[in-house]
Amino acid sequence: MTLFSSLVARPLARAVQAGPAPKVQAAVTFPEIPGRTKTVTIPTTQGDAETTVYYPPQDLDSTPPVYVNFHGGGFVIGHYEMDDAMCRYLAANAPAVVINVDYLLAPQHPFPAPPKQAYEVVRWAAAHGADHGWDGSRLGVGGQSAGGSLAAAATRQAWKTGGPRVGLQVLNYAPFDLKDPKKRAKAAKPVVRPAVVPILQGAYLPEVADRTDPLASPLHGTNADHLDGIAPALVITCELDLLRDEGIRYASKLRAANALLEHREFQGLDHAFNLLTEETARTREMYDLIAQHIAKIPAP
Repeated sequence: MTLFSSLVARPLARAVQAGPAPKVQAAVTFPEIPGRTKTVTIPTTQGDAETTVYYPPQDLDSTPPVYVNFHGGGFVIGHYEMDDAMCRYLAANAPAVVINVDYLLAPQHPFPAPPKQAYEVVRWAAAHGADHGWDGSRLGVGGQSAGGSLAAAATRQAWKTGGPRVGLQVLNYAPFDLKDPKKRAKAAKPVVRPAVVPILQGAYLPEVADRTDPLASPLHGTNADHLDGIAPALVITCELDLLRDEGIRYASKLRAANALLEHREFQGLDHAFNLLTEETARTREMYDLIAQHIAKIPAP
């Protein structure tokens, strides 16, 4: 463990956790879309994961697919309710059942506990559809920012271990190389400041050797070579985002493996614009894009 991670990163991460949740702007909460939810506790070897399960507000003629969502927050912030509007939107417009996961956080639970738990949640979702009203064979996994990293890690574990079959991974302005903290911001006042990266890195990955692990850094080194057979992906990047370049590079690697469904870049926008700004039309564009891909998850 480095001096920085042991003496600075952990207490700073705990201080961030103790603070209030960032405010989701009212313009992107879509209050006109009703929410039909229930709380489900999912057991894993890493500890129980509390989830909110969103159902389509309308009755359907067929059993809907299921989409497992991992929220953002730099691996340390746990306000999964910030994704409520997106989950309601996807449930209504895909339509699909959306499982919003309150997963383990660093520094209390550093790597590899969160990606291992994420994979077990995905495996549970695939196996328990008949009990809860979704089609577990039509399975999507996705997340925003750190949640996108966990979605990629869960998908990779499913690919490497032979199941469950993931029909879609949505990787939304996510980090793909956590080894190198030197990331360049493109906005004058970036949402993710370069100075914050080593803090999050130190809290989530205190052991330096773990920072090249493919479950933490799927783009690092040769980790993204030979991805043939991994779940098809929708990759979303934002032009001004600190993480844009690695998202583009990972999309290119997926394309080379015939595993890229689409790469969509949102011009002139920064990280988490769908939560922290009043970009209603662009947020709707993003959510419609994700919903369209969820709707197309094929049956086996």
